[in-house]
Amino acid sequence: MNALEVQDVSHAFGDNKVLGHVDLKVAAGQVVGLVGPSGCGKSTLLRAILGTHPPNKGKIFAGQKEVKGANRDVGIVYQHYTLYPFLTAEKNVAFGLLLDETILPWRMFVFWEWWKLRKKHLEKARELLKKLGLEEAAKLYPHEMSGGMRQRVAIAQALIMKPKILLLDEPFGALDEATREELQLMILRLYEENETAKEEGNEPPYTILIVTHELNEAFYVSDRVVGLSQYHKGGAEGAKIVYDKPAPIFHPGDPREFGVFLEQREELRRHVFDPSDLQDHEELITFWEDREKND
Repeated sequence: MNALEVQDVSHAFGDNKVLGHVDLKVAAGQVVGLVGPSGCGKSTLLRAILGTHPPNKGKIFAGQKEVKGANRDVGIVYQHYTLYPFLTAEKNVAFGLLLDETILPWRMFVFWEWWKLRKKHLEKARELLKKLGLEEAAKLYPHEMSGGMRQRVAIAQALIMKPKILLLDEPFGALDEATREELQLMILRLYEENETAKEEGNEPPYTILIVTHELNEAFYVSDRVVGLSQYHKGGAEGAKIVYDKPAPIFHPGDPREFGVFLEQREELRRHVFDPSDLQDHEELITFWEDREKND
C-alpha cells in the first residue's frame, strides 16, 4: 500500500513556475531521502503534501485519502521545531492526543474519565520516548534538554499521532556532528522496526520523507533517494523528479562506510545539481524497476 502518492502536481507563484508535473509514490515503511538544488521547490512540495499550501494543479493522497488541508495523516518536523516550554517532554508528546481525542468541556465536567484517559496518553508518550532513547528525559522541561533531545521530542510529538507519512524538513541541520549522527541512528532503528514488522506480516509503522541538503545523510538513512530538480530539458515548466533509485541499506550496528555509495552519489550530483546536465528527466527514475528486479 502507498502511504503517499503525488499525482501530476504543478505549482507556480505568478509567472515563476516552481513545480512542473511532479509524480511520486512512496510505499508504507519506506524512508525516502529528498534532495535538490536551492530553489527547486522542495519546501513548496512539502507544504503541498502537508496540506497547508495546496498545489495549483494535481492531487496528493496520504494513505487512501486526498490531502485537501492540514490533517493528522501527514506529520511534519521542521529544523526549527517548537516545544511548549511549560510542559515536560512526556506532556509535550502527549499534547496532540489531548487535542485530538478530547474537548475542553468534556475535560472540565467529566474530569474523572479525562484523568483515566490522560494517564493512557502519558503512558503512550513515555513508551515512545523510551523507543527514541529519551526514557530518562520524560520529566524534563525543554530548557533542561540538549538540542538533540529536543529534536527527538519533536519527532515523538509527530509520531504519536501515527501519521501515514512523516515529513522531516532538514531536521538535523542545526545540530553538531555527533548529535546529528546519533539522530541518524535513530532513523535507522525506526527503519529496522519497519523491516521486522513486514517480516511478521504486519504493516510497517513508520513512513518517512526526509529533506536534507547532505547527500551522505540522504544515502545513509534512507532506503531510497529522490532528486527534485529544475535542471532538465523541460526545466522552464518547473522542477520535476529527475532521480529516483534505491539506496544501500544500513543498519544501526553497521560501520559508516560512505564509500559504498560514492559512485551513486556522484551520479546524483551530476544529474540533479549540475545546471549544464540537461537530460531527459526520466532517465534515472528506476526505483520501482530496480525493486522488482531485487524482489
